[in-house]
Amino acid sequence: MVAHADQPNLSATTAPEPKQDNFIVTVNLALQDAKSVLDQQQQFRQLSLTQLNILFVTNTALLTVLSISRLLFTISPFSVLEIVGFFLSFSVLIYAVLPRQPLVTPNLEDPESLEHYLSMSPDEYRLQMLTNFVEVYKANKQRLDDITQALSIATYVVWGLVIITLSHVLSVMLFAVLGQKSIL
Repeated sequence: MVAHADQPNLSATTAPEPKQDNFIVTVNLALQDAKSVLDQQQQFRQLSLTQLNILFVTNTALLTVLSISRLLFTISPFSVLEIVGFFLSFSVLIYAVLPRQPLVTPNLEDPESLEHYLSMSPDEYRLQMLTNFVEVYKANKQRLDDITQALSIATYVVWGLVIITLSHVLSVMLFAVLGQKSIL
């Protein structure tokens, strides 16, 4: 069979793409993945803030219960432990809520930086953005790790406070019951 000039050459359509096109596709995919990871990191930050709010509310509720019942104002080992626990837990929670400036790239406030980015070719720009996203991820991850560690410590302290508070309430109730029986 003889090939005609007007028939398409199938071997030309199945040839691999040039390396430059593969590189561009790969960089674009990497940029999409990096943006996705940064979005997930932001969602984790929001979840951490929700956990922080829950711990603040729980801590405040415990303090309110002890204040209303006036158990916090009685001199006892429980009261001392509760006061120390509240001081510690609120301190850790306040540390977790301290503002941490997230890193953002590119810096839109710096005109020189913008000029630098605008002078790049599209491929150079994509590569630079990918490098920037990696740095942003690392910097923001450290900030999130600090918050997560503070939340973990605060969680244990609040659980300890719950146990101490319940023990305090139960001991007062037990002594009240035993005191009534001894009067009878």
